[in-house]
Amino acid sequence: MKQPRRNTALLEAIAGRLKELRAANGISQEIVYEDTGLHIGKIETAKYNITVSTLSRLCSYYGITLTEFFDGIGVLNEEIE
Repeated sequence: MKQPRRNTALLEAIAGRLKELRAANGISQEIVYEDTGLHIGKIETAKYNITVSTLSRLCSYYGITLTEFFDGIGVLNEEIE
């Protein structure tokens, strides 16, 4: 079976942005889980290939749009490994 394609740089950028948002809000991973039901530990370490739906849910939780989330992430056009 074929391995799913992963853009490691993009996943790491997303992970870092999510960590920044959580830290800026003074929220622990446990609180995010309690509030959303999402285990974000593997997402924040770029070990999980996050879905757009999950990312959208987290953006809503942090009070930002997907566009705002991706502002400043410069790896969007890199090749997929």
